[in-house]
Amino acid sequence: MIAANNPHNVLTDLLKEHTGQVFASSRHWRIEMVLKPIMKEHSIPDLPILASLLQFDRNSLLARQCVEAMINNETCFFRDQANFALLTGPLVDAVREQREASKTIRIWSSACSTGQEAYSLAITFAENAEKWQDWNIVIYASDVSQTALSKAKAGLYSQFEIQRGLPVRMMLKYFSQIGEEWQANDSLRKMVNFCGHNQLTPAAHFGKFDIILCRNMLMYLSEENRGVVLDNLHGSLRSDGFLMLGSSETVFGKRVKFVPSAEFRGFYEPGAVSSFQYPNLLRA
Repeated sequence: MIAANNPHNVLTDLLKEHTGQVFASSRHWRIEMVLKPIMKEHSIPDLPILASLLQFDRNSLLARQCVEAMINNETCFFRDQANFALLTGPLVDAVREQREASKTIRIWSSACSTGQEAYSLAITFAENAEKWQDWNIVIYASDVSQTALSKAKAGLYSQFEIQRGLPVRMMLKYFSQIGEEWQANDSLRKMVNFCGHNQLTPAAHFGKFDIILCRNMLMYLSEENRGVVLDNLHGSLRSDGFLMLGSSETVFGKRVKFVPSAEFRGFYEPGAVSSFQYPNLLRA
């Protein structure tokens, strides 16, 4: 078998094909590190041989394992605390006023990774249970990674993960220690609907949402795929809803489907346009 000439390119192309994510050349050093356990499991001696195997079958179990390993699942509880506080405070209160008649708020944590963002939302509502006792709070959380989703559904975190952003009081109140790990209590896990979804495809089956979180994911996509994802998110957001991106992400340009919120800094609202051009979505 002839080894692939550019193993890093083969692997990064595979990741882009399955998820839309672009693996920056400056991070190629990470590829071999995350794929070593898979190569050991399949008795593959080196990266060129692995790349050669994947060139022949890009949808095999081996290919899916490699894609899962290369996906960036970085997250933590209450990430970007100032923005998260704006989300769960003034912005949610504004949505509450808009939805007073139906008493239903639907939130989608897209690209939820291992679930900390979704559980942070659930904890916020649980902390204010009296305020929301007559309301139907629907929290969806999705990700393209089945490995991350399995962990999110289990709500099981290491000591390091549980301490990242989560106050001790909340940790003790909403999680139970199991050996060296901490698991979200049943009541908390029941507040979140986890499901698999690739954001390169529309999500009409999820219905419309009042708030969509898509944080720190667009930065890993090509410019074309960022546009595809934003287009799909626009189709899932109510006309008076809000989109939250990562703190280092923004949408700008003359004609886009999302415009900055006049009231809530760092958030975006659907914009009425006659045509859609995909601008550069990230700050320089």
